[in-house]
Amino acid sequence: MTTAPAARWNDLRKRMASAVVMVLIGFVAVAWGGLAFSALSCIVTGLMIWELSAMTAPERSTRALLLGLNAAGTLALVLIMLPYSVLFVALLILPPVAGLWRPRRDRRFFTLYATAIMLTGFGLAVLRDTQGIGAITWIISVVVVSDVAGYFAGRTFGGPKFWPRISPKKTWSGTVAGWIGAVVLGWAFTYAGGGVALIWMSPLLAFAGQLGDIVESWLKRRSAVKDSSSLIPGHGGVLDRFDALIGAVLLLLLLAQFGELPLSAAQ
Repeated sequence: MTTAPAARWNDLRKRMASAVVMVLIGFVAVAWGGLAFSALSCIVTGLMIWELSAMTAPERSTRALLLGLNAAGTLALVLIMLPYSVLFVALLILPPVAGLWRPRRDRRFFTLYATAIMLTGFGLAVLRDTQGIGAITWIISVVVVSDVAGYFAGRTFGGPKFWPRISPKKTWSGTVAGWIGAVVLGWAFTYAGGGVALIWMSPLLAFAGQLGDIVESWLKRRSAVKDSSSLIPGHGGVLDRFDALIGAVLLLLLLAQFGELPLSAAQ
């Protein structure tokens, strides 16, 4: 049955209003950097751990809240102590390990996904501090442009599903549109002083972000929930909004191990 145009776009206004608020908060934090951005990274990380715990063990709401607070506090401690010793990075494993005391069915997945979330929060804060505003602007822009291009292309053109068993709304048209949008963005960043490698790195990060979105979709289907929470009107939860960023940041951290990122000129 074909979706009526009005129904197809009925959530756009609410999504746009929430997006404007998130963009404003993100813009101020990214531009300010330092404590402001680190604090936002800690808060978002804590909220994602809380949502993850609440989804995988909904009967343990108090424990989910405590795990979220633990994650935010642990990341803050690591960022404060990092200048004194890189060994403090090992503390990032504490929230995932704390989640081992949960139902056996979700124990392993929670630990792996929580570790990915902690590394994402840490990676964002460190990238902003060491690579400057250009790096954070680029990676967030890649994820946002890929998501927006995919959203409108998928809604407009539809077509075959990318992975219908796990993410029934994601189409090949939206997926490819996300890659194209990322290539264009990477090309634009070369004119801002970034290296030409951004042209091929951007679609790679976009694809990693799409995989991050698919992993979270699988988690929601496994947990029998529509959204990770209802914190963000029109978007669901924090994890729903930042799942793609997890995949993109993890890939960027991996690429950074093989050489300097081509961003220094764009800082």
